[in-house]
Formats: sequence, C-alpha cells, structure tokens
Amino acid sequence: MPSAVAAVPRAFPPLRRSTLTTLQVNLGYRCNQACSHCHVDAGPNRTESMAADTLALIPRVLQARGLTCLDITGGAPELHPGFRSLVRAGRELGVEVIDRCNLTILSEPGQEDLAAFLAGAGVTVVASLPCYLEDNVDRQRGGGVFRRSIEGLRRLNALGYGQEDSGLELNLVYNPQGPSLPPPQQALEEEYRKVLGREYGIRFTRLLALANMPIRRFAEQLRRSGGLEGYEALLQEQHRDANLPHVMCRQLISVDWRGFLYDCDFNQMLEIPAARAHLRDLLEWDPAEAPIRVDRHCFGCTAGSGSSCGGALA
Repeated sequence: MPSAVAAVPRAFPPLRRSTLTTLQVNLGYRCNQACSHCHVDAGPNRTESMAADTLALIPRVLQARGLTCLDITGGAPELHPGFRSLVRAGRELGVEVIDRCNLTILSEPGQEDLAAFLAGAGVTVVASLPCYLEDNVDRQRGGGVFRRSIEGLRRLNALGYGQEDSGLELNLVYNPQGPSLPPPQQALEEEYRKVLGREYGIRFTRLLALANMPIRRFAEQLRRSGGLEGYEALLQEQHRDANLPHVMCRQLISVDWRGFLYDCDFNQMLEIPAARAHLRDLLEWDPAEAPIRVDRHCFGCTAGSGSSCGGALA
C-alpha cells in the first residue's frame, strides 16, 4: 500500500529535451480492437485519420532534422491508407521504422499480405501481447484475441521475425492487468520465452514491460472503481530520479493525426501541447534543449524500473 506521504500530490521534476532522434506519429484512432487499458481510447468506431498533406510532411521532417527513427502508432496504424507509402518513404531515407502492431490486424480482411510487407521493408515490429496466458489477454483485449495474436506471431516468425541473424526485430509489449507496476522486465522476458516457446513455438527479440498510464479509458475505469487516487499515489511513491535521464520524451517528439506536436504520446492524449504547434515547425525548429511539459501522469514513466515506449528504463 502507498504511504500516507505519497498520497499528497507532488510536482514532477522539470525536464528538457536532449538531441531529437525519434518522430512518433499517430496516424489516427481507428482500431480493430477496443482494449480496456488503451490510453488512446481507440476502437472500430473512431474516424480520426491523418490527412495526405500532413502525411507528406513526415519524410521532409525526417530529413530536415536528421532523425534516425520513425515510430508509427495509432489506433491500428496499418488501417490508414497511407501507412505503406509512409513506411516505404522512411525506409528509403535509411530510417528505422517501427510499427506498433496489435497482431490481430495481421488477420483482418484486406491485410493478409501485411506481415510480408513489413518483412520486405525491414520494419521493426513492436507487438502488444499483455500476457502469455490466454484468459488474461482475452479479458483485457476481447474474446479470441490471444489465439489471433499467436497466429500473427507465427506468421511473423515464418518470415524471419524474432529469428537470430534475420535482421527482423520483433518486440513484445507487456502491461499489467490493473493498477500495479510491471514486474522486473528481464525475469518476465524469460518467462515469456519459456511459455511461448514451449506451448506455441514462438520466438521474439525482446520483451518491453510498460506501466498502464492513468489516462483516458484506463483512468475512467479506475475512477469508477475508486482506485485512481491510489494508483497515482503508488506511481509517485515509486518514482526514481535515476530514470529521469532515460525517459522517452528526451529523444522523441509526438505528432497527432492533425499534425500537432506533443512531448510524448501521453501528453497528446491529455491535449498538453509542446512548445511549438505543428509538424511543419520541425522543418526549421530544432527542439533540442526545449523544456518538456510535465504533469503528474509522468510518474508513470519513472516509477519502479521505469516505463517508456522502449520498455523498462532501469
């Protein structure tokens, strides 16, 4: 249980960006799933989608800022009609392209060739699999999702993903079932490898352990159950200053489907804008050393072993 002292709100320490390396782009909130923990509140009925003129700015910004990584997210970003052309443009520039994939999208009608496309383009796949147990995954993400996810992983493995020396990176994402911190990432990764390998013959590159952020759908669940204040207190109590130099916002900037800039994906969902307004500003503006806008939700990234789009920080 969090201490009484931790229940008193405290300010998150000030941060400034270091060298920008990663552009994280949210192509829209439409998704073929509606997961209970989703901080984006994505789902099949969302209609937000990035316009073609905004999409065309992305390769220009990658070049102008000399960025090394394009991190594509959603929703299910693969449902955007410009997804594949954006991937090709990024790879032609020699940039690492990350697809944040929910795995079930690989078996959606019209996406049967998606896995082969990702492999052919050399895309890094970061795939959501919040547990290696079927009941836990289906409870969080919907009935039948676990089996479809295993099918998707097998399809990726068959193309070389997660195989040693293939050059095709397949990272799995774990997040807790409720308002608790993830267990130590390395030990959990070993358990994932053992169970998924033994039961399903699945291989993967790394496991990324992420904390659930008290934002949107998950925050509303906690609010209804009376657990929101307790979870926020837990995150504050478990804050570690040693994680501050490694939080993702120091090297990353987030772009929403309209082209507006945010210091991270979580700030985007809370509508806390960055110092400059729009993607086009990055054609001229270098955000290095710019102050990062922080708030109490940021403790979700520094609590315990830390949590970011790249997994644990410690």
